[in-house]
Amino acid sequence: MDERIPRRSGVARRTALAAGLGATVLSALPGAANAQAATGTGAAGASVPGTTGAGAGTTADWFANPPRSVRPKFRWWWPDGLVDPDEIAREIDQIADAGFGGMEIAAVHHSIKDKSVLDTAHHGWGSRSWRDGVEAALSRAARRGVTIDLTLGPSWPVAVPGVTPDDDVAAQELAYGRLALAAGTAYEGPVPAAVHAPESGVTRQTLVAVQAARVDPANSTRKETGLDVNSVQDLTGLVTDGTLSWTAPADGDWVLISYWQRGSAQQPESGPHSSPDAYVVDHFSAAGTNTVTDFWDRTIQTSSLRRLLRTAGGAFFEDSVELETDGLTWTSQLPEAFEKHTGRPLLPYLPALVLDNSNQVFAFEAQLTRQIRHDFWETVSGLFNRHHLGGLRNWAHSLGMGLRSQPYGLQTDAIASAALLDIPEGESLGFKNLDDYRCLAGGRDMAGHTILSCEAGAYNGTAYSTTWDRFLRTMGGAYAAGVNQTVMHGFSYATAPQVAWPGFAAFSPYNGVAGYGESWGPRQPTWKHVADIAGYLGRVHRVLQSGTARADVAIFRQTGYTATGIGASWFTATGITLGWSHQFLSGPLLDLPSATVRRGRLAPDGPAYKALFVEGDFFYGSTPTLSVDDARKIFALARAGLPVVLLGAFDQGLTPGVPADDETTELRALLGRLLALPKVALVSDKATVGDALARLGVTADARYATSSTLLNAHRATKEADFYYFCNGKHAETVKPPVAAIDHEVTLRRTGSGNAVPYLLDPWSGEAVRLAQYTRDGDDFTVRITLQPGESTIIALGRTGLFGDRHGSLPSVVGTDADQARYIDGGLAVRASAPGTYTTRLDRGRPVTTTVRSVPDAVTPTRWQLDVDDWRPGSTATRTEHVTVSVTLDTLLPWSGIPELADSAGIGRYRTTVDLPSGWTSAHGARLELGQVSDTCRVTVNGHRLPPVSRLNPVVDLTPGLLRRGANQIEVEVATPLINRLRIAQPTVFGGTARQNHGLVGPVRLTPYAQIRVS
Repeated sequence: MDERIPRRSGVARRTALAAGLGATVLSALPGAANAQAATGTGAAGASVPGTTGAGAGTTADWFANPPRSVRPKFRWWWPDGLVDPDEIAREIDQIADAGFGGMEIAAVHHSIKDKSVLDTAHHGWGSRSWRDGVEAALSRAARRGVTIDLTLGPSWPVAVPGVTPDDDVAAQELAYGRLALAAGTAYEGPVPAAVHAPESGVTRQTLVAVQAARVDPANSTRKETGLDVNSVQDLTGLVTDGTLSWTAPADGDWVLISYWQRGSAQQPESGPHSSPDAYVVDHFSAAGTNTVTDFWDRTIQTSSLRRLLRTAGGAFFEDSVELETDGLTWTSQLPEAFEKHTGRPLLPYLPALVLDNSNQVFAFEAQLTRQIRHDFWETVSGLFNRHHLGGLRNWAHSLGMGLRSQPYGLQTDAIASAALLDIPEGESLGFKNLDDYRCLAGGRDMAGHTILSCEAGAYNGTAYSTTWDRFLRTMGGAYAAGVNQTVMHGFSYATAPQVAWPGFAAFSPYNGVAGYGESWGPRQPTWKHVADIAGYLGRVHRVLQSGTARADVAIFRQTGYTATGIGASWFTATGITLGWSHQFLSGPLLDLPSATVRRGRLAPDGPAYKALFVEGDFFYGSTPTLSVDDARKIFALARAGLPVVLLGAFDQGLTPGVPADDETTELRALLGRLLALPKVALVSDKATVGDALARLGVTADARYATSSTLLNAHRATKEADFYYFCNGKHAETVKPPVAAIDHEVTLRRTGSGNAVPYLLDPWSGEAVRLAQYTRDGDDFTVRITLQPGESTIIALGRTGLFGDRHGSLPSVVGTDADQARYIDGGLAVRASAPGTYTTRLDRGRPVTTTVRSVPDAVTPTRWQLDVDDWRPGSTATRTEHVTVSVTLDTLLPWSGIPELADSAGIGRYRTTVDLPSGWTSAHGARLELGQVSDTCRVTVNGHRLPPVSRLNPVVDLTPGLLRRGANQIEVEVATPLINRLRIAQPTVFGGTARQNHGLVGPVRLTPYAQIRVS
């Protein structure tokens, strides 16, 4: 069996949603009676200006100054309730002052090994001190205009104090026992015990069934014992007082299998967090969910807290669903739910389902085994989405909150879960590549929601050494895959008992060494510049939360997993490099109201997919499967005019689950009708998918002149089409590294009315109308030049959309100058060398411009460096500042300067550049900083310049900033703390190599002349 099931520490995970879940999904849609949070009340729905279009108020300020509602947030780690309300208010001010939009309060303290110092009896999660801290946070957040999200329980998975492992509402497992019997052997003895003993705290277990099955070596695999499905016998009725009497038939070897239901005794990560202890709840029953909500309603929520949640609350949050068990994830309702869903009893199929440390134990014939497992996990998925996500969401809405969740970690349909949630969330640590985000984006957009969030910037072993350029490289591609909200990982509460400088960090030390992610905040030197990062991220969010997402193709998934790294044939490897965009859909999404076709587009008022692509199920050996219901839906869409491409032997398709009588025949008849439609193509070779799309008349909204590492995301509003671009990678582990790109792209304007292109710079906030482009109907061709990881945004909208006053000035279709651009009242070219340049205008006439002189490039040779060196102070939260000054004839990293080799802090580099007497008001320059780490700001002649791109640190010194004679240039650089911590805490951080931070260069000033085109 080739079943590509992702694994974590615990149960294997993820498969499809139960067929009857349509009503649960529908109730989550904007407009549903209980979906106030999803429609923009409070922060849960993000209340995004421009959700249905940028609107008549679109101005330069709309982009330059994004509101709090779209700005990035922090995961805010508390040592449970050991917090001070005054410190909480101070930290909210710090985050708000830096330009962020909110925080998620999470009880996480993996770094603290001696949990007794946290005094959970008085300061645990849910205690009076914790509640007081939450109220203080909400109160301050309301005054500062930011929002507070709350995890549903301490750490993860969802748990509440007071539940015990033996409670019916606690997380359950199905453990198995086995005993081999030779042919004809008489057995009288105890029912086989479970192969794994119960976890500590579990005192009772219930025998669900005991069976016998004949071993069939033909069905065995490397890890699974093959069994004959027709031989399975239920022996439960033969058990008396725990003793079984049975004689094996004489035809072959047999195995006795027992099934025991019991609590898994799983507790939230890195506890204890409370007194009494918290245990994880059953995620598949209404009773398990009610245990969570009842605890909040009875124990946590006061009248003032309820009021504050409606004022400053955003969403309740659930981390990835990492249910850990040695056996099979279980709930008491499963047998009944399975039979209701499939029409067949579950117990005869149990041998093919039981797990041992995430490994399958037994198997029937391969195809039947695959179908049984599909039906089982589809049933589990239905219970999870209906009782857990649906129940939590409805409760959250009753409080004026939304539900944000990472709906993966199980073998459930995360794509359909994303449609249920107000805010689905992925993660940069656990997601293998960008297609994992595209799975969640498909659910979000088909359901008509706005936000796809990301737990961002968690890197293993990088505490206090994470650079912002690494963070931005990670997120650049995620934004192209549909992410439009960033929850930073993270911001730690200032202090806790027995911590060392620079304060409490949730994940560091981690097992004695540098841990996961960062503890951003004023403890970090780069915090001085972090408002530049917050502004950049907020502007990207502003654009990517406006209007509706558009994607070229919908990829149909029979099994809706995510966090797997499994992509789509042709599209992932080839289509993306040509400009194509795609998202993933699963069967339940085809039941949504948006699943209609108009003018050949699926979901025409949303992502407006131009085609549907169906291939074999990657997670089950690429078998060409479709359920009869899904085949009917796809046939209806194709008959309505949607182009459909199928890859594989779908003329001989199979059902994903165990078929009923004649169901396979019915499926193949449906597929025959589907394949006969004129807008449907069947291909056998993935290399021909692009040709099939072309034959069907389907083209991408963004087309590249050459195969490229350029990634794109498209949002459409009533006034503009926004195209976000990133020169990035499908996965961070992909080699070779991305190179710089410089090529043309052709973009389609999907709206009505005349349009011109704009370049939106998310660093500076400037929206500049482009002077040079070509147009062919609704297609605009512009040139994109990006360094590795760098991003940019192109908007196609009416003249004056962002406040430009260039009116009907001609545009440039070509020039041999370096650049053409609009300036006040006219058109100009820039050139870095003297000469005569020819510019062709869109109205057909060429014009020439003469540049008489351009000074030579300058490389500064002498720098004065003054460093504010950060060192441990008298307490864990105090920092000593020591000034170190050096003069440099050659720029070097601090690690290469003896006085600064182990330093961390903020350095100010100053140099003087002399420009010749021929310098005029027509001259400007590009200041190239070269290698600089980590963050920086530039001041020229006392004028502080706009934020500098971390991924392409080049500053445009426009005409008027520089002057003839002496010019003072200052570059302020802030570093991570790691080089100092290597010697301050060598047992924790000493294994990290000394890092090369500072201004390394080479720094070069390249003059240009900017001359008006007459």
